[in-house]
Amino acid sequence: MTVDGTPKQRFLVCHDYGMGGCWWWVHARSAREITETFAEIWVIDDLERLADALEWDLDEVDVDDLADSGLQDLRARRNAQRSRTGFGVLSDRELLYIRQRWDGDGVLAADYLIEITNSYRTRQVEVRDTGEMIRTGLDDFPLNPPIDLWDPDLADQEITPEEFEKAWDSAVPASEDWHR
Repeated sequence: MTVDGTPKQRFLVCHDYGMGGCWWWVHARSAREITETFAEIWVIDDLERLADALEWDLDEVDVDDLADSGLQDLRARRNAQRSRTGFGVLSDRELLYIRQRWDGDGVLAADYLIEITNSYRTRQVEVRDTGEMIRTGLDDFPLNPPIDLWDPDLADQEITPEEFEKAWDSAVPASEDWHR
């Protein structure tokens, strides 16, 4: 990130953690500067949301001087990611497919094949260790926070569209009790 004399603008940003979010106005040179600087931060460009936010009492911070802002932890997380292989490799992708392993925490261990469109999960195949394959889509996701495509871990999880589609075609639609 270079400082090239570009004037700063005011951007509405959100750290969406699934069950809610933290919001700020950030003064920065570009939306990209914000996403390169802070992990798990989304720059909001929806005009209706921007108009609504004008009525909110949000902290205003400068990308170069955060003071005591809650954004400091998100900057530290991004700084830790920056030197790792894979950092930002997928950041400009509008569509990608990944495989993530989930080993419990109240659900069966499984691999999740995930289609991501513009940072959001759009389709998913749960491949359980039993061999059972269950597909889900947008209507099945009560929580769907955006996925930080700058995260270096995602680069190693990428799969081909063909691998995803083959699993999707082989999977059964989710039933009411698919979480068990």
